[in-house]
Amino acid sequence: MNILSHSGPFALFFAFAIAHALADFPLQGDYLARMKVRNQANNLQEWIISLTAHSLVQAGSVWIVSGSAILGATELCLHWLIDLGKGEGKFGYLTDQWLHLGCKLAYVIVLVYGILPAR
Repeated sequence: MNILSHSGPFALFFAFAIAHALADFPLQGDYLARMKVRNQANNLQEWIISLTAHSLVQAGSVWIVSGSAILGATELCLHWLIDLGKGEGKFGYLTDQWLHLGCKLAYVIVLVYGILPAR
């Protein structure tokens, strides 16, 4: 039974927010937090791998909560781009977090309206 059909859209958003907080804070660690920022990484490869690894953890959390590999892949791309923007100084921490939560809200809408089936 999935979260959406059992507990509703608010519970699904809450589950996405919890998964995001876990993946963005304790599961990220200091190394990824630093190396995912281009001007802090030791080289281009370390930067790309670190940003991608962190985004993959986020993608996995979306996949686990939603049951949708498509939403997981979408999160991989969107999280990568949002964190790139923050790391390049295009916006700050608060905007970064709002953008991430906005993505989670969009995933709930996609699932509620059946654009993608909930598991």
